[in-house]
Amino acid sequence: MENTIRPIALGKKNWLFTGSERAGKRAAAIQTLLGTAKLNGLNPAQWLANTLEKLPTWPNSRIDELLPLASEAIEALLKECG
Repeated sequence: MENTIRPIALGKKNWLFTGSERAGKRAAAIQTLLGTAKLNGLNPAQWLANTLEKLPTWPNSRIDELLPLASEAIEALLKECG
């Protein structure tokens, strides 16, 4: 258990100095995406590199396809939202 929360505990002090509230929110969003990728069995660094490569030409209407979620989870969310 301790090893699971260790990165959070070590980073907590550093995250106080993100530069601004906006920068802190961006950092939190990126950490959330990387954590989600890891929880879904993806290599976070590989997912991020792949996503950043696709992003400039990716249509906004399909942006949800770039999320680090299993396809089943995305389908369930889409059904739930209507």
